[in-house]
Amino acid sequence: MGILIVDDNQVNLFVIENILKRAGYKDYLSFTSARDLFEYLNADNPSSPRMPVDIILMDIMMPEIDGIEACRTLQTIPHLKDIPVIFVTALEDSNKVAEALDAGGLDYVMKPINKTELLARIRVVLRLKQEKDKNKKQAEKIRSQLDLSQQVQNSLLSEPIFDERFTVKASYIPAYKLAGDMYYWYKIDKSRYAVILLDMMGHGISASLVCMFISSVLRDSIRGCSDPEFVISELNRWMHALNLRNQQIPYYFTAIYLVIDTEEKTLEYVNAGHPAGFALVDEGEVVELSNRTCALGFFEKVDIKKTTISYEDSVQIMLYTDGVVETMEKVGMNQYPLFIKSASKLWDLPTIPEPIHLVLPEDMQKEASDDMCVVLIQAR
Repeated sequence: MGILIVDDNQVNLFVIENILKRAGYKDYLSFTSARDLFEYLNADNPSSPRMPVDIILMDIMMPEIDGIEACRTLQTIPHLKDIPVIFVTALEDSNKVAEALDAGGLDYVMKPINKTELLARIRVVLRLKQEKDKNKKQAEKIRSQLDLSQQVQNSLLSEPIFDERFTVKASYIPAYKLAGDMYYWYKIDKSRYAVILLDMMGHGISASLVCMFISSVLRDSIRGCSDPEFVISELNRWMHALNLRNQQIPYYFTAIYLVIDTEEKTLEYVNAGHPAGFALVDEGEVVELSNRTCALGFFEKVDIKKTTISYEDSVQIMLYTDGVVETMEKVGMNQYPLFIKSASKLWDLPTIPEPIHLVLPEDMQKEASDDMCVVLIQAR
């Protein structure tokens, strides 16, 4: 239990030291100025001081640097700001005492010092610090677990593909560390590629966990049979089964799933409640990949409607989640014309750092309150 005492009056230091010693405290040090205190604490160095410090007892009125200024300085130093400060003062000016507490002090004791009062206030502040330290360690543990979960979730996202006749790339911006958006693509054979973009209800930890569950189901389904109707049916079956086991919070998700055949020059897709994507067919017409199937997880059976688009030379596809739309609306952008404009231009995907920049400038992305994802596909 480390206690530091700061007072320019040697008599006051002696009195406080004597009180602490008689109360059983052994680890305490005294300083006659705030400058000596900062030198001991290594204020310019985040390495630990020689003795762990649990509390500082500090006089308000001191030469050079007074207690209030010293406390304000402590609050600006990351590795020192959590050390609690109790002011020990002879000032009866309530405004000055209030200023000291506003500067970061947790409590104060008036001089002449009452032994019982000082020890009681020390015990209270130390209990608060212990609770704060406990919460800080717990927060660090949670943060570490979230970082690991984020790494796991990110590892499930597909890497870009730059094949001769097929290219796909995505931007992925979670609202928090963990997200409910997910994309995945899979090369079925030499000419066919499966691509899905889904958006789980909500965001954060719960949405990401359900999303990772669906990710496992998705991979097994696509590798078993890549047909859009089958895959969407399987995802709905598993999502609905999960809801039956947990009826308190019914989860659902929207998805758009495509199979692109570069040999047959076809695009098959099912849009299950997802925002419409856009396809530029043969560098001419922009086709809306509209929603014709309901979101997945609500019902045991869903009416799945597959659409097939043929192309002669090339097809270019833009997919996105509703977080992009909501953010565009929030910053006053008319999203539909912008999507059409972006989708109708030919892209050079390898040179585009982030696909989302085509529809939402980087400085506006900070306005997002939901996960955002944009997927760009080119097939020839």
